[in-house]
Amino acid sequence: MDISSLGIGGVAVITVICFLVGQLVKSTGLDNKYIPVIVGVAGGALGVLGMFVMPEFPATDYMTAVAVGIVSGLAATGINQVYKQLTREG
Repeated sequence: MDISSLGIGGVAVITVICFLVGQLVKSTGLDNKYIPVIVGVAGGALGVLGMFVMPEFPATDYMTAVAVGIVSGLAATGINQVYKQLTREG
């Protein structure tokens, strides 16, 4: 099995875009508690878009595409938190 057949590249793209969306929201001054919801919704929308524009995307129906997108979007929040914990002095 070739790893490229799993569509991981498409999922990584959604995670990176959602990370940038989260950073943009953070810079607006909006309360940080809304960032996971915003990146989750953005990820869901990007998941549906990815289903149509990326041939290797790992979903072929709307529900799965939204779920993959939401998980990818929320992964961006987790990546941010891991980075903060690893770089925190203490």
